[in-house]
Amino acid sequence: MKPLAHYALALGSVFALTSISSFAQQKNMMLEEVIVTAQKKAESLQDTPIAMDAFNEEALAREGIGNIGDLANNVPSLNIQPFPINTTTLRIYIRGIGLIDAQITQDPPVGVYIDGAYIARSSSLATEIADLSRIEVLRGPQGTLYGRNSTGGAVNLVTRRPDPDALLLKQSLTYGDRNLFTSKSMLNLPLWQGSALKLSYLEKSVDGYIENTGLGGDFGDSQTTGYRVDFGWDVSDTVRVDYAYDKADVANTNMAYSAVLPSEEIPNPGANSGIAITNLINSGARQFYDFNVSGRRPDKMHSPIDLVEADNIIDGHQLSINWNYSEQLAIKYIYAQRALFDSTPTSLGIGARTDGYRLDNNAVFGFPVAAVAGGTAPCTPVCIGRSVFYDGFQPDITQEQSSHELQFSGGLLDDRFSYIAGLYYFEETAHQGSDEVGHLLSAPLGSNQDGNNTGNRIEVMTQQNAYIENTAMAAFMQLAWRPQILDDRLSFTLGFRHSQDNRKARQQRRQISFLVTPGDGDNTDRDDMDIATQLPEVFYDAYGDRDFDDQSYSLVAAFDLTDEINLYAKRNEAYKSGGFNTREPVNAGGAERFTKGFDPEKVTAYELGIKSRLFENRVQINADVFVQIFEGQQLNFGIPNAVSDTTVANSDESTLQGFEFDTTWLAHENLVLILNYAYLAASIEPSANPLSGEIDDGFVFDSTPRHAYTAAMDWSIWQGNAGQRLAFNATYSFTDERNGGVRRDTSTFQIDRQAAFAVLNARLGLYDLTLFDGDVDISLWSKNLLDEEYSINNIHNLPEAGRSVMFGEPRSVGLDFIYTWQR
Repeated sequence: MKPLAHYALALGSVFALTSISSFAQQKNMMLEEVIVTAQKKAESLQDTPIAMDAFNEEALAREGIGNIGDLANNVPSLNIQPFPINTTTLRIYIRGIGLIDAQITQDPPVGVYIDGAYIARSSSLATEIADLSRIEVLRGPQGTLYGRNSTGGAVNLVTRRPDPDALLLKQSLTYGDRNLFTSKSMLNLPLWQGSALKLSYLEKSVDGYIENTGLGGDFGDSQTTGYRVDFGWDVSDTVRVDYAYDKADVANTNMAYSAVLPSEEIPNPGANSGIAITNLINSGARQFYDFNVSGRRPDKMHSPIDLVEADNIIDGHQLSINWNYSEQLAIKYIYAQRALFDSTPTSLGIGARTDGYRLDNNAVFGFPVAAVAGGTAPCTPVCIGRSVFYDGFQPDITQEQSSHELQFSGGLLDDRFSYIAGLYYFEETAHQGSDEVGHLLSAPLGSNQDGNNTGNRIEVMTQQNAYIENTAMAAFMQLAWRPQILDDRLSFTLGFRHSQDNRKARQQRRQISFLVTPGDGDNTDRDDMDIATQLPEVFYDAYGDRDFDDQSYSLVAAFDLTDEINLYAKRNEAYKSGGFNTREPVNAGGAERFTKGFDPEKVTAYELGIKSRLFENRVQINADVFVQIFEGQQLNFGIPNAVSDTTVANSDESTLQGFEFDTTWLAHENLVLILNYAYLAASIEPSANPLSGEIDDGFVFDSTPRHAYTAAMDWSIWQGNAGQRLAFNATYSFTDERNGGVRRDTSTFQIDRQAAFAVLNARLGLYDLTLFDGDVDISLWSKNLLDEEYSINNIHNLPEAGRSVMFGEPRSVGLDFIYTWQR
């Protein structure tokens, strides 16, 4: 990594030292203008006073971006990780702000939008979306136009609209290693005057990158099918109607953690019985593992239980009506409705040699439990023999959301004033869990190798349900004024948003534990004649209902220093609503914290920026410096000595500050060079710990790499007389080390940290060939060309392992074939 990093820096120095006079010899060369809709209107990227990245259709194809997850190595300020127990769910961080957990009662601080409609849940965000025309990444708080839950930023996914003037067919095929196959089909059909229908279909399958030598599919197996129907109609010169319906079905086998270091005994000077039992469970679990002490990405892992495929189904309707009422007023209405079904099993005991130790929700032959929480144990004092088959369960998520947005925009007084104002309403219901009792943990208590074998086993069953009902309302406006001074080069923009949220949540958690005496005398496996004593059952049924409201403001001053250099200064605010935490432990304290919930977070940001096109539009340099100050930042962190139980703290004050620059240089008519960089520094003031009630100085940001950069080149090697061209593209991205959690615990903090890594992607393509009166593009590509081994998530709290690592994808290669026919 270091030699390549030094090479990138040296290359940047060469760029800076190259004689600018060479431009004088290259006339009629300039960078293309990029149009974005970050401020809910079409405008040039260079005229938008927002730090942002935009990828048009050509850039998406060049970088192989088909979904949000593919952005990970293309935007330095953007960090994306799969959620550990559901790898189609994404953790998205912009400038170090994101959500380490994923649950229906808590919203991510990076808003995701499809054609202007908000997507509330991060489940299935890794799904491919057919026929994307643009992706925009807005860095920093977006509290006035985008509203709640955008304290980190926003990601806009924009699909291609139906075109009433073109009969268009586009077919994309991708073949690659690990049996990768992708087919994207799009047909645009003009109908009656001013209307068109667009049909898109997606199919993708790929084998996992770690072989499962045990039961079930390989880790990372995935199969996706999806389709989208768009209808667009220019009803008149002033009215357009767009309707879309999309549906995707994703079946996958989750990735898994590799156990690198064994768990260690927890100090227990006070002879705490809970810690003593945890130590016995951990000792019993460790004996089933051959640890990956090299810390390298494994080629194979073993699952002692049959891995159940996850199934995710998402679908949605969207209606947009645009009415240009007059030259001073345009009215837009957006209605969106989406539904999600996410059935993902939890399997955290991967790598064990046998199923004598398990940490999963799969089927198990076990002991009877009471029909209702707190009921009388069916067999007292002991259960002799296993008698009940529990068929396994997944903590399924079913979610529905709908939203309405009404916008008014236009200009006044010869466009000295421009405005956008609107009203917004959102509602959501969801359920996560199962009515069935299922398996959670089974393990020996102690082991012969540690000399503490009790001869017994522990078996834990669980039942959990969470329900939510959320509503949100907002009114917003943004007014821009360009006064008649300084040759009309100065402008001011004032934004305001009033938000009201109501959140209701109910959580039912139940845990039933059995102390098991082996029927065959061997506590390293289960036997049909095991004898079990049920321990006291723990459970709670908690309900929370909270209202939140907020006023967020933004103020931007922009000055056109020249026609090519724009400066801006801004102060803006954003708010993220409070909520409830479904992972509170099953005890009185957990129930109390769930009912109380956690408070909103609020950020105030200050930013200075420049957007410039220099040397006759051949060099683009955009840069910004910023400070973001949070009050009540929501920090999810693990309960000590627990696997999945967490709680949420609201910080006192936390601060992010940084610097970003994006440079693009049209060095030659056939060569474009790009260097983007982001620097982050973060701190959190000592804040109240909800577990102890005391002030805790150990809170940190969990994903704030100090340095990150992307260096890219796009080189047209050859151009034919008929417009054909051979081009080479390469992107090298570096991400610095970062924390793996939000609390600095001396025994685990360094274990959870993720090391710095770099990834090189490359593509060689032959474009604009002619076939059957259409155009053909063929490209050979590789992702992670240097086969860098890097972690995307580390954890320390599994019973068997003090460090477990989920590794990123190895090198992959493939071939793209794209055919486009238009009349």
